Amino acid sequence: MTEQTSLKVQLIQVDPELEGQRIDNFLRTQLKGVPKSLIYRVLRKGEVRVNKKRVKPDYKLQADDLVRIPPLKVAEKSDAPSVKLDKVAGLEQHILYEDELLIAINKPSGMAVHGGSGLSFGVIEALRALRPQQKFLELVHRLDRDTSGCLLVAKRRSSLKALHEQLRDKTVDKRYQALVAGHWPDSRNKVRAPLKKNILKSGERMVSVSPDGKESETRYQILERFQNATLVEAFPVTGRTHQIRVHCLHAGHAIAGDDKYGDEEFNQLTTGIGLKRLFLHAFTLSFVHPKTEQTMRIEAPLAPELHAALVKMRER
Repeated sequence: MTEQTSLKVQLIQVDPELEGQRIDNFLRTQLKGVPKSLIYRVLRKGEVRVNKKRVKPDYKLQADDLVRIPPLKVAEKSDAPSVKLDKVAGLEQHILYEDELLIAINKPSGMAVHGGSGLSFGVIEALRALRPQQKFLELVHRLDRDTSGCLLVAKRRSSLKALHEQLRDKTVDKRYQALVAGHWPDSRNKVRAPLKKNILKSGERMVSVSPDGKESETRYQILERFQNATLVEAFPVTGRTHQIRVHCLHAGHAIAGDDKYGDEEFNQLTTGIGLKRLFLHAFTLSFVHPKTEQTMRIEAPLAPELHAALVKMRER
């Protein structure tokens, strides 16, 4: 259920922190609930003015620009996340590190990083509900809904840009722990296989190894061996959708609890020891802090259910 609210003309002076942002993206941030199509329509009609002049959607804002936004209808969702919701309130205790530029969270499994696809909210919406005074909060990168672990959120546009540059330059070091089926061979320290993303009619994303896919590489290290499983550390050199999961499957060692790319027999075994989720966890994240320029290493401890599964595997 939504309500329609009419906004008055807004005059916004651009914070220096937002310099370089496109006007269309700026408006989408300022006008939560306004359809994208409407934002582009008022831009095309010249109803949005910057320093009293018409601008195109790709105009890049300058510090202290004066933006005039016309009155628009905003759809206010009554199902916005409440800070009283257990999942939202519980996110506070998952914060691993926070300063004036960024937040690092140990994202729980089963929680999407953002709302959409039938979900009213995700981590970013929950954080905005917890930090209503924080004007800027954006995801630096993503994690699959069922994957847990280190997730970075920027509190300023400048830190978002700096961290995105590090991601592009492949200087961010992300290490995952995964429990996989069978005995991972000592000699296999990498999987290089091109990945292609397909969108099914249902809207579900499926990724497969394909000659016409994008070049992808994951490096592996054995952490612990069990009777019929291996705990591995995975380091994705590239950052494709579902990369680690599909590369593990391609190598013949599907990840425990993977209902999309998993091994049915192995999943039955891990369900039998009480594991009811995907055993893929973003364990550490290393990057250069945008302000101090010091290398930071964030570590997210394993969730109790993952730790318990390892204890049971050792007992077998």
